[in-house]
Amino acid sequence: MSDHNINGARSVSGRAEARPPRADAARNREQLLAVATRVFMATGKEPSMRAIAQEAGVGIATLYRHFPTRESLVDAVYQDQVERLTAGARDLLAELPPATATRRWMDLFGDWIATKNGMLDTLLAMIDAGEIAHARTRTELLTALTALLDAGRAAGDLRADVTAEDVAAALIGVFTVAPRPASEARAARLLDLLMDGLRPPR
Repeated sequence: MSDHNINGARSVSGRAEARPPRADAARNREQLLAVATRVFMATGKEPSMRAIAQEAGVGIATLYRHFPTRESLVDAVYQDQVERLTAGARDLLAELPPATATRRWMDLFGDWIATKNGMLDTLLAMIDAGEIAHARTRTELLTALTALLDAGRAAGDLRADVTAEDVAAALIGVFTVAPRPASEARAARLLDLLMDGLRPPR
C-alpha cells in the first residue's frame, strides 16, 4: 500500500506533487476537529463517531482516517481547547484592556467546560489511564488566568486579593448552575456579576 493511501500525505515515490494532499489533509483534519468540538459542546451526552461524521458531511471512514479511535478524537479536541485558553489569554491581553480581556476569557473557559461535558465519559477514562495529564492542564490554565489577573491588578482594574484558584472555582460554579449553551443568558449574567466582584472597591 502506498504512503498516500495510508495517510493522504505522501505518494509512493515521494515526489514534490504530493505536498498538496498533505495540506488538504491538514485542512480536513482541522475542519473535522472544529465540527467535533461544536457537536461535543452542543450535546448533553457523548455523540457517536458516526453522528460527528454526519455533522461534518463526510463518511465515517474519513473521520477514522484522521482520528482512528474515539480517544484520539477526544484528545485532539481537549488539547485544542486548552491551547485556545492559554493562547487566548495572551491574545486577548494584546488587544484589550485587562478587565475586558478577563471577561472574554471567561467565555472561552465556558466553551471549554461545555466541550468537556460532551465527551466526559471518555475524557475521565483517559485521565484515569494517564493518557491525559490533567494536573499539567490545570497548571497551564491557572497560569493563563494569573497573567490576566496580574495585568488587571497592574492597571488598577482588578482586585489584588483574588487568586487564579478563586476565579477558577467561581467559574466552575457558574457553569455548573448555568451550563452552556442551554443557559447562555444566565451564564452571561453570572459572569458579569463575577466581574463586578473582581473590581477593586471604590
